Amino acid sequence: MNIWRKTYQYLLPEVKPFYTDGQYDIYPSYKLGDNQIYTGFDSLAEKISEHRVVILDGYIGVFYDLFREKLDDLMKKKGMKTSWKNTLDYLKHPDIVENMVSPFLGGEDPIFGKRTTLKLDDFFNLNQLREISPDPDADINLIIGPGASLAGWTGLLVYLDIHKNEIQYRSRTGSIANLGKTESADPKMMYKRFYFVDWIVLNSHKKAILNEVDIFVDAQNTECPSWMSGVLLRHSLSLMSRNLFRVRPWFEPGAWGGTWIKDHIQGLNSDVPNYAWSFELIAPENGLLFESSGKLIEMSFDCLMFAEAKSVLGDCHDRFGTEFPIRFDFLDTFDGGNLSIQCHPHPDYMTKHFGEDFTQEETYYILDTKDNAVVYLGFQEDINPSEFRRELVESADNSNPVDIEKYVQKRHASKHNLFLIPYGTVHGSGKNNLVLEISSTPYIFTFKMYDWLRLDLDGKPRPLNIERGMENLFFERKGDYVKEKLLSVPALINEGDDWKLYHLPTHETHLYDIHRYHFKNVIYINTEGKFHVLSLVEGSSILVETANGISRKFSYVETFVIPADAGRYKIKNLSDKEAIVIKAFVK
Repeated sequence: MNIWRKTYQYLLPEVKPFYTDGQYDIYPSYKLGDNQIYTGFDSLAEKISEHRVVILDGYIGVFYDLFREKLDDLMKKKGMKTSWKNTLDYLKHPDIVENMVSPFLGGEDPIFGKRTTLKLDDFFNLNQLREISPDPDADINLIIGPGASLAGWTGLLVYLDIHKNEIQYRSRTGSIANLGKTESADPKMMYKRFYFVDWIVLNSHKKAILNEVDIFVDAQNTECPSWMSGVLLRHSLSLMSRNLFRVRPWFEPGAWGGTWIKDHIQGLNSDVPNYAWSFELIAPENGLLFESSGKLIEMSFDCLMFAEAKSVLGDCHDRFGTEFPIRFDFLDTFDGGNLSIQCHPHPDYMTKHFGEDFTQEETYYILDTKDNAVVYLGFQEDINPSEFRRELVESADNSNPVDIEKYVQKRHASKHNLFLIPYGTVHGSGKNNLVLEISSTPYIFTFKMYDWLRLDLDGKPRPLNIERGMENLFFERKGDYVKEKLLSVPALINEGDDWKLYHLPTHETHLYDIHRYHFKNVIYINTEGKFHVLSLVEGSSILVETANGISRKFSYVETFVIPADAGRYKIKNLSDKEAIVIKAFVK
């Protein structure tokens, strides 16, 4: 671990590692032509020194002082007289910013706030920022920092990007601060501010200027940043939005984490207590990798949505705009522990309290199990809500264990089972499951009500939200309702000589549906105006080819997306046994 980032995940390598067929790729990349990605401060300084005025805009979490120091040194070695301005000098006083953002931070709540209605402009003394002008005596004038383009300068626009999980790694060491703050804070409180304020205003700003960016920089590597032209960036996003893509997954340990990911996915840091999650596709936080002549560059997934949302989303674009509405992730409890007993909020509760447009609703697709694994789902027929609440509160206050099975049903879990978890449903995975969690995209809105009296990896209890949970639970989801409504039963809807297509019905309130393909050779699928999220859940590898002639191999349990504009695509089984692919799409 470096002093400026705290994580078990390795920094993105400059050059893509070699992967054998069938191996899970932790650095999935979209290939560009040769020599399209540049690396290092030297090449960046050489490029920007061709201009008299340079605007270096970017995201929170970038080490702007480092970029200024490195670039200034290189340009001065070329004999250039430089003049720098820093947008952070024009931010409003931290006390003013704190008062401005506090209504969106939920007070002392350790997790939840409400989506801000602020804009990036609101953080600045905007008149002062717009009054600064380039120095006519300098060879090159540079303005650097978040919101640099708000100054209104005309010149080369460089955008310094960094994806959200890397921001979190930096926040854990105190090496960065929230927007408008001069000092770091507790990482969990910083994350709450990032989620409900900083990322929202900076995303809006990024979206507004993305079509004007001349140079796009991946700022995560402090020694050797990668960069590409803005023209190529937009062209590449356009190609991606009409073919296929896979985001870069990232992996995190947790209180209940297990061993399956460590044992089956090569290239990860093995010096970890466990891996609880693989975030396979979580639109607000994952990055997208591009590759050229072996070199890698990463940008945040939202760049694709800001540029090409209509092509990606198709018939649900009017509903979701630039938000990608489906999420895939792994929950690994092999040799680990049970997830907390939890539920997710009703849509109206989500909007009223958190400002979100749609709620968090889930399904558990079981990829692997051992030792009679179970899933906790729905209430027992004789559930007494008052008694349930009382025992949960007493447990939280006095660390008393709760006999959860007295209140919550326990269901046996087998490979390829699909458990339905609409909002307001009590649930939690048990030990010894590898779960593919197929969900709507909102991802932090989990009301934990019982966490088995354990501590988090930081040695502190994880926050519980018993009252919020009680306000959202459907206690009528009990007894036979669970078997009839929450256990998906596959239905054959089409078949050929060597393939079958099953419908895995979701709950009536779920915004997405699920299909499963079983095939020995080749299948053909048409998007019919919808985007598809897929994963190979049985078999070693497949080859996917779009109607535009773009093809790519995917290995076991890799998640990938076919945008709506891809139209018809083909999947070829490269295994010597039947392949099974899961497909999720918006209803």
